Amino acid sequence: MKALQYRTIGSRPELVEIEKPTPGPSEILLRVTAAGACHSDEFIMGASAEDYYFKPLPLTLGHEVAGVVEQIGEGVHDVEVGESVLVYGPWGCGRCYQCAQGQENNCEKGMRAPGIFSDGGMAEYMIVDDARHLVPLGDLDPVKNVSLTDAGLTPYRAVKSALPTLVPGTTAVVIGSGGLGHVAIQLLKALTQSAVVVLDVADDRLDFAREVGADHAFLSNPDAIPAVKELTGGHGADVVFDFVGIQPTADLAAGMIRTAGHVVVVGVATGAVPIGQTTVPLDVTGRAINWGSRTELMEVVELAKRGAISIHVEEFSLENATEAYDRLHAGQVRGRAVIVPGA
Repeated sequence: MKALQYRTIGSRPELVEIEKPTPGPSEILLRVTAAGACHSDEFIMGASAEDYYFKPLPLTLGHEVAGVVEQIGEGVHDVEVGESVLVYGPWGCGRCYQCAQGQENNCEKGMRAPGIFSDGGMAEYMIVDDARHLVPLGDLDPVKNVSLTDAGLTPYRAVKSALPTLVPGTTAVVIGSGGLGHVAIQLLKALTQSAVVVLDVADDRLDFAREVGADHAFLSNPDAIPAVKELTGGHGADVVFDFVGIQPTADLAAGMIRTAGHVVVVGVATGAVPIGQTTVPLDVTGRAINWGSRTELMEVVELAKRGAISIHVEEFSLENATEAYDRLHAGQVRGRAVIVPGA
Protein backbone atom coordinates (compact mmCIF):
# COMPACT_ATOMS: atom_id res chain seq x y z
CA MET A 1 0.00 0.00 0.00
CA LYS A 2 1.02 3.65 -0.35
CA ALA A 3 2.05 5.61 2.74
CA LEU A 4 3.57 9.01 3.43
CA GLN A 5 6.56 8.55 5.71
CA TYR A 6 9.17 10.62 7.46
CA ARG A 7 12.26 8.47 6.88
CA THR A 8 15.43 10.46 7.57
CA ILE A 9 16.14 13.14 10.18
CA GLY A 10 16.05 16.55 8.53
CA SER A 11 14.40 15.35 5.33
CA ARG A 12 10.94 15.99 3.92
CA PRO A 13 8.25 13.26 3.86
CA GLU A 14 8.28 10.64 1.12
CA LEU A 15 5.51 8.63 -0.55
CA VAL A 16 6.54 4.96 -0.41
CA GLU A 17 5.13 1.47 -0.90
CA ILE A 18 4.88 -0.63 2.27
CA GLU A 19 3.10 -3.84 3.22
CA LYS A 20 -0.60 -3.62 4.03
CA PRO A 21 -1.02 -4.38 7.76
CA THR A 22 -3.14 -7.17 9.22
CA PRO A 23 -5.01 -6.62 12.49
CA GLY A 24 -3.99 -8.73 15.46
CA PRO A 25 -6.07 -9.49 18.57
CA SER A 26 -8.03 -6.41 19.78
CA GLU A 27 -6.93 -4.42 16.70
CA ILE A 28 -8.95 -2.86 13.87
CA LEU A 29 -7.86 -2.31 10.28
CA LEU A 30 -9.21 0.90 8.77
CA ARG A 31 -9.39 1.85 5.13
CA VAL A 32 -8.37 5.48 5.48
CA THR A 33 -10.82 7.97 3.99
CA ALA A 34 -9.05 11.17 5.11
CA ALA A 35 -6.01 12.31 7.08
CA GLY A 36 -5.14 15.83 8.21
CA ALA A 37 -1.73 17.48 7.90
CA CYS A 38 -0.78 19.37 11.06
CA HIS A 39 1.91 21.83 12.17
CA SER A 40 2.80 19.26 14.84
CA ASP A 41 4.07 17.07 11.99
CA GLU A 42 6.36 19.93 10.98
CA PHE A 43 7.56 20.12 14.61
CA ILE A 44 8.41 16.41 14.49
CA MET A 45 10.24 16.72 11.18
CA GLY A 46 12.07 19.80 12.42
CA ALA A 47 13.58 18.06 15.46
CA SER A 48 17.32 17.40 15.45
CA ALA A 49 18.67 13.89 15.92
CA GLU A 50 19.42 14.74 19.55
CA ASP A 51 15.90 16.08 20.19
CA TYR A 52 13.95 13.47 18.22
CA TYR A 53 12.05 11.33 20.75
CA PHE A 54 9.18 10.06 18.60
CA LYS A 55 8.69 6.66 16.91
CA PRO A 56 11.97 5.39 15.48
CA LEU A 57 12.08 6.12 11.76
CA PRO A 58 10.50 5.43 9.39
CA LEU A 59 7.30 7.01 10.73
CA THR A 60 4.04 7.01 8.79
CA LEU A 61 2.62 10.47 9.43
CA GLY A 62 -0.97 11.39 10.22
CA HIS A 63 -2.54 11.75 13.68
CA GLU A 64 -5.85 13.14 12.36
CA VAL A 65 -7.55 10.15 10.77
CA ALA A 66 -10.98 9.09 9.51
CA GLY A 67 -11.70 5.73 7.98
CA VAL A 68 -14.04 2.85 7.33
CA VAL A 69 -13.64 -0.37 9.31
CA GLU A 70 -12.17 -2.90 6.89
CA GLN A 71 -11.34 -5.82 9.19
CA ILE A 72 -11.49 -6.56 12.91
CA GLY A 73 -9.11 -8.67 14.95
CA GLU A 74 -9.94 -11.38 17.43
CA GLY A 75 -11.73 -10.13 20.55
CA VAL A 76 -13.03 -6.87 19.06
CA HIS A 77 -16.63 -6.12 19.97
CA ASP A 78 -19.17 -3.38 19.20
CA VAL A 79 -17.43 -2.39 15.95
CA GLU A 80 -18.91 -3.27 12.58
CA VAL A 81 -17.13 -3.73 9.27
CA GLY A 82 -18.14 -0.83 7.02
CA GLU A 83 -18.63 1.62 9.90
CA SER A 84 -17.38 5.18 9.31
CA VAL A 85 -15.27 6.38 12.23
CA LEU A 86 -12.87 8.99 13.53
CA VAL A 87 -9.69 7.93 15.31
CA TYR A 88 -9.11 9.40 18.76
CA GLY A 89 -5.40 10.15 18.62
CA PRO A 90 -3.95 10.27 22.15
CA TRP A 91 -3.71 6.53 22.75
CA GLY A 92 -2.99 5.78 26.39
CA CYS A 93 -2.57 2.61 28.41
CA GLY A 94 -6.29 2.50 29.26
CA ARG A 95 -5.63 1.48 32.87
CA CYS A 96 -4.08 4.39 34.78
CA TYR A 97 -6.12 6.98 36.71
CA GLN A 98 -6.06 9.52 33.87
CA CYS A 99 -7.05 6.97 31.22
CA ALA A 100 -9.88 5.71 33.44
CA GLN A 101 -11.36 9.21 33.18
CA GLY A 102 -11.03 9.25 29.39
CA GLN A 103 -8.02 11.58 29.71
CA GLU A 104 -5.73 9.38 27.65
CA ASN A 105 -3.98 12.52 26.43
CA ASN A 106 -2.49 12.66 29.96
CA CYS A 107 -1.74 8.94 30.29
CA GLU A 108 0.65 8.37 33.20
CA LYS A 109 2.61 5.83 31.13
CA GLY A 110 2.83 8.09 28.06
CA MET A 111 0.85 8.30 24.85
CA ARG A 112 1.30 5.98 21.85
CA ALA A 113 -0.34 8.43 19.46
CA PRO A 114 -0.50 7.40 15.78
CA GLY A 115 1.58 9.53 13.46
CA ILE A 116 3.75 10.51 16.43
CA PHE A 117 4.73 7.52 18.56
CA SER A 118 3.34 4.84 16.25
CA ASP A 119 2.52 4.66 12.55
CA GLY A 120 -0.32 6.96 11.56
CA GLY A 121 -3.04 7.28 8.99
CA MET A 122 -1.47 9.06 6.06
CA ALA A 123 -1.72 5.85 4.12
CA GLU A 124 -4.28 3.68 2.38
CA TYR A 125 -4.78 1.55 5.50
CA MET A 126 -4.08 1.93 9.21
CA ILE A 127 -4.13 -0.25 12.32
CA VAL A 128 -6.01 1.10 15.37
CA ASP A 129 -4.96 -0.56 18.60
CA ASP A 130 -8.30 -0.66 20.44
CA ALA A 131 -12.00 -0.10 19.72
CA ARG A 132 -12.20 2.56 22.43
CA HIS A 133 -10.16 4.81 20.16
CA LEU A 134 -12.88 4.88 17.50
CA VAL A 135 -15.65 7.49 17.56
CA PRO A 136 -18.61 7.00 15.20
CA LEU A 137 -18.72 9.60 12.44
CA GLY A 138 -22.26 8.87 11.33
CA ASP A 139 -23.33 10.80 8.25
CA LEU A 140 -20.65 13.49 8.59
CA ASP A 141 -18.32 13.88 5.60
CA PRO A 142 -14.97 12.35 6.65
CA VAL A 143 -12.93 14.78 4.53
CA LYS A 144 -14.57 17.86 6.02
CA ASN A 145 -14.56 16.49 9.55
CA VAL A 146 -11.40 14.38 9.96
CA SER A 147 -9.64 17.31 11.65
CA LEU A 148 -12.22 17.38 14.43
CA THR A 149 -9.83 14.89 16.04
CA ASP A 150 -7.18 17.58 16.65
CA ALA A 151 -7.97 20.90 15.00
CA GLY A 152 -11.41 20.64 16.61
CA LEU A 153 -10.60 18.75 19.81
CA THR A 154 -7.58 20.74 20.98
CA PRO A 155 -9.15 24.23 20.73
CA TYR A 156 -12.33 22.80 22.26
CA ARG A 157 -10.38 21.72 25.34
CA ALA A 158 -8.66 25.11 25.43
CA VAL A 159 -11.92 27.07 25.23
CA LYS A 160 -13.75 24.72 27.60
CA SER A 161 -11.04 25.19 30.23
CA ALA A 162 -11.63 28.94 30.17
CA LEU A 163 -15.45 28.98 30.11
CA PRO A 164 -15.81 29.94 33.81
CA THR A 165 -13.85 33.12 33.02
CA LEU A 166 -15.54 33.93 29.72
CA VAL A 167 -18.76 35.38 31.08
CA PRO A 168 -20.74 37.96 29.05
CA GLY A 169 -18.81 41.20 28.68
CA THR A 170 -15.37 39.59 28.63
CA THR A 171 -12.80 39.61 25.83
CA ALA A 172 -10.98 36.60 24.37
CA VAL A 173 -7.93 36.99 22.14
CA VAL A 174 -6.99 34.28 19.63
CA ILE A 175 -3.42 34.48 18.32
CA GLY A 176 -3.25 32.65 15.00
CA SER A 177 -6.27 31.94 12.79
CA GLY A 178 -4.89 28.81 11.12
CA GLY A 179 -5.90 25.15 11.36
CA LEU A 180 -6.77 25.24 15.08
CA GLY A 181 -7.28 28.96 15.57
CA HIS A 182 -10.10 29.32 13.04
CA VAL A 183 -12.00 26.58 14.91
CA ALA A 184 -11.36 28.30 18.24
CA ILE A 185 -13.01 31.45 16.90
CA GLN A 186 -16.13 29.47 16.03
CA LEU A 187 -16.12 27.69 19.39
CA LEU A 188 -15.90 30.99 21.25
CA LYS A 189 -18.86 32.34 19.28
CA ALA A 190 -20.87 29.13 19.86
CA LEU A 191 -20.11 28.69 23.56
CA THR A 192 -19.70 32.23 24.96
CA GLN A 193 -20.92 35.80 24.67
CA SER A 194 -17.37 37.16 24.81
CA ALA A 195 -15.93 39.58 22.28
CA VAL A 196 -13.45 37.68 20.08
CA VAL A 197 -10.27 39.44 18.96
CA VAL A 198 -7.92 37.72 16.51
CA LEU A 199 -4.26 38.45 15.82
CA ASP A 200 -2.43 37.19 12.75
CA VAL A 201 0.46 38.18 10.50
CA ALA A 202 -1.29 39.09 7.22
CA ASP A 203 -4.40 40.95 6.12
CA ASP A 204 -5.81 37.97 4.21
CA ARG A 205 -5.63 35.89 7.38
CA LEU A 206 -7.42 38.61 9.31
CA ASP A 207 -10.13 38.63 6.62
CA PHE A 208 -10.46 34.86 7.07
CA ALA A 209 -10.77 35.32 10.83
CA ARG A 210 -13.61 37.80 10.34
CA GLU A 211 -15.31 35.37 7.95
CA VAL A 212 -15.49 32.70 10.66
CA GLY A 213 -16.70 35.05 13.38
CA ALA A 214 -14.01 37.36 14.77
CA ASP A 215 -15.38 40.64 16.15
CA HIS A 216 -12.05 42.44 15.81
CA ALA A 217 -8.81 41.56 14.03
CA PHE A 218 -5.34 43.11 14.28
CA LEU A 219 -1.93 42.36 12.86
CA SER A 220 0.14 40.26 15.25
CA ASN A 221 2.84 42.70 16.28
CA PRO A 222 3.57 44.86 19.36
CA ASP A 223 0.95 47.40 18.24
CA ALA A 224 -1.70 44.80 19.04
CA ILE A 225 -1.13 45.25 22.78
CA PRO A 226 -2.37 48.88 22.98
CA ALA A 227 -5.11 48.05 20.46
CA VAL A 228 -6.50 45.29 22.70
CA LYS A 229 -6.15 47.48 25.79
CA GLU A 230 -8.05 50.29 24.09
CA LEU A 231 -10.86 47.86 23.23
CA THR A 232 -11.07 46.75 26.85
CA GLY A 233 -11.01 50.11 28.59
CA GLY A 234 -7.34 49.76 29.44
CA HIS A 235 -7.73 46.44 31.28
CA GLY A 236 -6.53 43.92 28.71
CA ALA A 237 -7.92 40.57 27.60
CA ASP A 238 -9.61 38.19 30.02
CA VAL A 239 -8.21 35.17 28.17
CA VAL A 240 -5.49 34.90 25.52
CA PHE A 241 -5.29 31.71 23.45
CA ASP A 242 -1.90 31.38 21.77
CA PHE A 243 -2.19 28.99 18.82
CA VAL A 244 1.33 29.77 17.60
CA GLY A 245 3.48 29.26 20.68
CA ILE A 246 6.65 31.09 19.63
CA GLN A 247 8.30 33.67 21.87
CA PRO A 248 6.95 36.75 20.06
CA THR A 249 3.35 35.54 20.50
CA ALA A 250 4.04 34.56 24.11
CA ASP A 251 5.28 38.13 24.67
CA LEU A 252 2.08 39.49 23.14
CA ALA A 253 0.00 37.33 25.47
CA ALA A 254 1.96 38.50 28.50
CA GLY A 255 1.62 42.12 27.42
CA MET A 256 -2.14 42.14 26.90
CA ILE A 257 -3.48 39.87 29.64
CA ARG A 258 -5.42 41.57 32.43
CA THR A 259 -5.28 41.03 36.17
CA ALA A 260 -6.66 37.57 37.06
CA GLY A 261 -6.71 36.66 33.37
CA HIS A 262 -5.84 33.34 31.76
CA VAL A 263 -3.12 32.62 29.20
CA VAL A 264 -3.76 29.35 27.35
CA VAL A 265 -0.90 28.12 25.15
CA VAL A 266 -1.87 25.67 22.41
CA GLY A 267 0.77 26.09 19.69
CA VAL A 268 3.60 23.54 19.73
CA ALA A 269 6.78 25.60 19.83
CA THR A 270 9.31 26.87 22.35
CA GLY A 271 7.75 30.18 23.46
CA ALA A 272 6.90 30.71 27.13
CA VAL A 273 5.07 33.25 29.29
CA PRO A 274 7.02 33.85 32.51
CA ILE A 275 4.41 33.90 35.28
CA GLY A 276 5.66 35.55 38.45
CA GLN A 277 4.93 38.37 40.84
CA THR A 278 6.66 40.95 38.65
CA THR A 279 6.34 39.55 35.12
CA VAL A 280 2.58 39.60 34.45
CA PRO A 281 -0.43 41.14 36.23
CA LEU A 282 -1.27 39.49 39.54
CA ASP A 283 -3.43 36.38 39.73
CA VAL A 284 -2.78 35.48 36.08
CA THR A 285 -3.12 31.76 35.36
CA GLY A 286 -1.17 29.94 32.65
CA ARG A 287 -2.01 26.62 31.01
CA ALA A 288 -0.47 24.53 28.25
CA ILE A 289 -3.10 22.45 26.44
CA ASN A 290 -2.42 18.84 25.51
CA TRP A 291 -4.92 17.60 22.92
CA GLY A 292 -8.18 16.47 24.61
CA SER A 293 -10.14 13.61 26.14
CA ARG A 294 -12.25 10.93 24.45
CA THR A 295 -15.46 12.43 25.85
CA GLU A 296 -14.44 15.87 24.58
CA LEU A 297 -14.02 14.46 21.08
CA MET A 298 -17.56 13.10 21.29
CA GLU A 299 -18.75 16.56 22.30
CA VAL A 300 -16.89 18.14 19.37
CA VAL A 301 -18.55 15.70 16.96
CA GLU A 302 -21.94 16.71 18.35
CA LEU A 303 -21.12 20.39 17.76
CA ALA A 304 -20.23 19.58 14.15
CA LYS A 305 -23.45 17.63 13.67
CA ARG A 306 -25.40 20.66 14.90
CA GLY A 307 -23.55 22.98 12.50
CA ALA A 308 -21.95 25.00 15.30
CA ILE A 309 -18.44 24.51 13.90
CA SER A 310 -16.96 23.63 10.54
CA ILE A 311 -13.37 23.21 9.43
CA HIS A 312 -12.13 24.90 6.27
CA VAL A 313 -10.21 22.24 4.34
CA GLU A 314 -8.02 22.06 1.26
CA GLU A 315 -7.97 18.58 -0.30
CA PHE A 316 -4.91 16.75 -1.62
CA SER A 317 -4.52 13.24 -2.98
CA LEU A 318 -2.06 10.89 -1.28
CA GLU A 319 0.14 11.21 -4.37
CA ASN A 320 0.24 14.99 -3.80
CA ALA A 321 0.63 14.82 -0.02
CA THR A 322 4.20 16.12 -0.15
CA GLU A 323 2.84 19.28 -1.78
CA ALA A 324 0.41 19.69 1.14
CA TYR A 325 3.33 19.65 3.58
CA ASP A 326 5.35 22.03 1.44
CA ARG A 327 2.45 24.50 1.47
CA LEU A 328 1.90 23.97 5.19
CA HIS A 329 5.60 24.59 5.82
CA ALA A 330 5.38 27.82 3.80
CA GLY A 331 2.27 29.02 5.67
CA GLN A 332 0.11 28.82 2.53
CA VAL A 333 -2.70 26.57 3.82
CA ARG A 334 -5.98 28.26 4.71
CA GLY A 335 -7.57 26.16 7.43
CA ARG A 336 -6.53 22.49 7.24
CA ALA A 337 -4.81 20.44 4.55
CA VAL A 338 -6.52 17.05 4.23
CA ILE A 339 -5.08 14.11 2.35
CA VAL A 340 -7.65 11.83 0.67
CA PRO A 341 -6.30 8.41 -0.34
CA GLY A 342 -7.72 7.30 -3.68
CA ALA A 343 -8.69 10.83 -4.70
